[in-house]
Amino acid sequence: MKKLIIPFVAFSLLATSCVSKKKFVALENQYKDTKGNLQKTTLEKEELESKFAKIETRVASYYEKINSLKVDNDKLQDENDVKLDMVGKTAVISNKTRKSMRETLSKVDPAILANAKSLKDSLNLAISYNLKNKMNSSDLSGGDDINIDIEQTVVMISISDKLLFNTASFRVKSGAYSFLERMANLLKAEPSMDVMIEGHTDSQSISNDDVQDNWDLSVKRATAIVRILEGKYKVDGSRLIASGRGSTMPLVPNTSNENRAKNRRTKIVILPNLDKFFALIADEEVKN
Repeated sequence: MKKLIIPFVAFSLLATSCVSKKKFVALENQYKDTKGNLQKTTLEKEELESKFAKIETRVASYYEKINSLKVDNDKLQDENDVKLDMVGKTAVISNKTRKSMRETLSKVDPAILANAKSLKDSLNLAISYNLKNKMNSSDLSGGDDINIDIEQTVVMISISDKLLFNTASFRVKSGAYSFLERMANLLKAEPSMDVMIEGHTDSQSISNDDVQDNWDLSVKRATAIVRILEGKYKVDGSRLIASGRGSTMPLVPNTSNENRAKNRRTKIVILPNLDKFFALIADEEVKN
């Protein structure tokens, strides 16, 4: 009997030992997995904390910029209010005209109004703003070939080369005459405006029987437009200025056909003439 009990006890101990070892190995593996997950989680936590710190820094920077812009905007608004008051107090125009101009300037983008450094600039801007709106509501503006905008305190009309001229030519296309007629009618309806026509080319060299170089081409193109406005459509020649800028003022680098096409353009700069403007106002007020 004792002989049977001893082997049984030994077997039981061996079995228990095996089970305990398996549990130990399992627990050890579980511990390793848990430790690995903890390390991974710790790294992820550190990464998230680092990202959060960067985000906080960026947000703080944005708030600083926003506050700076608010200060600049308040300063700009104060300056613009001074300009509006300056227009409102000028004694050379009637109360009705002052009120109209003040209302006009209050609609102008503050960033554009900031370009007005004097009473003259403010008045120019008011006149230009009204003229631009009149052009946009007419059939002068259209598509990508014609762009009307206010730069500084004057109206700028940029016209694509392909609308007015053939390549390397200063002879105006027949299809451009209807546009020039509409432009002439607008100019005749605004006698207080002077007009400068600027020719612009790309940087490609040119030389033929009619044109020596890009300077020559740009001047001849501007002159061709002026002659049509004056000779055919009866715009007063004393209001017209022809100038050429050659390739010296590109809109974009002359690095591709598309860019060069953008640089080949004619710019019409409409300049309010305040002496004429006030004279016209005086005549109207005498009549009224």
